Amino acid sequence: MIRVLICEDSPTSRALMIHILNSDPEMRVVGTVNNGEAAISAVIDKKPNIVMMDVHMPKMDGFEATRRIMNTSPLPIIIVSSTLNDQAIGTFNALEAGALAFIQHPPAIDHPDHLSVVKDLLLMIRLMSEIKVVRRWVNRDQLTSTQRIEKSTDIKLAQDEVKLIAIGASTGGPIVLQSILSAIAPDLTCPVLIVQHIAPGFVEGLAELLGSCGLPIHIATDAELMLPGHVYIAPEDWHMGIDRKGKIKLDNSVSEHGMRPSVSHLFRSVANVAGSSAIGILLTGMGRDGAEELKLMRDQGALTIAQDEQSSVVYGMPGEASRLDAADHVLPPSSIATMLNQLFKNEKRKS
Repeated sequence: MIRVLICEDSPTSRALMIHILNSDPEMRVVGTVNNGEAAISAVIDKKPNIVMMDVHMPKMDGFEATRRIMNTSPLPIIIVSSTLNDQAIGTFNALEAGALAFIQHPPAIDHPDHLSVVKDLLLMIRLMSEIKVVRRWVNRDQLTSTQRIEKSTDIKLAQDEVKLIAIGASTGGPIVLQSILSAIAPDLTCPVLIVQHIAPGFVEGLAELLGSCGLPIHIATDAELMLPGHVYIAPEDWHMGIDRKGKIKLDNSVSEHGMRPSVSHLFRSVANVAGSSAIGILLTGMGRDGAEELKLMRDQGALTIAQDEQSSVVYGMPGEASRLDAADHVLPPSSIATMLNQLFKNEKRKS
């Protein structure tokens, strides 16, 4: 039985969430509170397996409550927000505070998307409730500190000049992406394409979050020419690939691994077009999207990297890549950034 604590100040939203969770025989709502201060106490008293945390509440908002819970009684926290667009960046602040993921609040029962959103919500709760959370998620220094790669002479360099980096990420990805891009910003000499599994309506917030890294960030558009040193994020509900003229290709073909955009779609396109002049990176996330295609990139001569288990919020996608022997290197985010910086410095010396 998964014990769930709901922290939500809207009576209507709270009642809907209780109805949804109690309808699942594997879940039980063990308590509800309407502000962050009460959530901190309820975590100790009710001993839930997971917390569903609202953002905007009286007395203490969801961000501060998440920080304090993760400092004192760490457990999986999912941010539930119905506020999008200009407020989306605030939700990413909750990930910095230690929350595992965020979702859009389920719509009313009579909404046409209600059932599909509820299905995704319940699946996420099941998966997130099994994650062993520790205080380390509060400390971003572990992501951004410089770590030496002891065997730097063993780094596999792409046979050709590095022309493109393709990155795939899911649960836990935004903060890792920010840390890596911030570290490589001064030396980046090629475009970066990113597929990040994300809740509907939050792509703009992701772009704003990554904008703090010092690189030009774009939500990709079809037929857009990729520029060196620029970062392109797949837009909501569109697959992203590339063509041989250096332009981005978007399409809305069938989902892969239940995802659109799909990491698999991006990696396959990059493998076929860029071959050994590309780098593929698969970061933390649920499922197996992109794992087989990272192996395809490696088979085509690309440099491939997967995030390691210790630093991953969820070791699904990179773990599957490691199992398939798809990654030349399995590293924490700081070492990924160190390796990339070494490669770019080599590229600059060659030029």
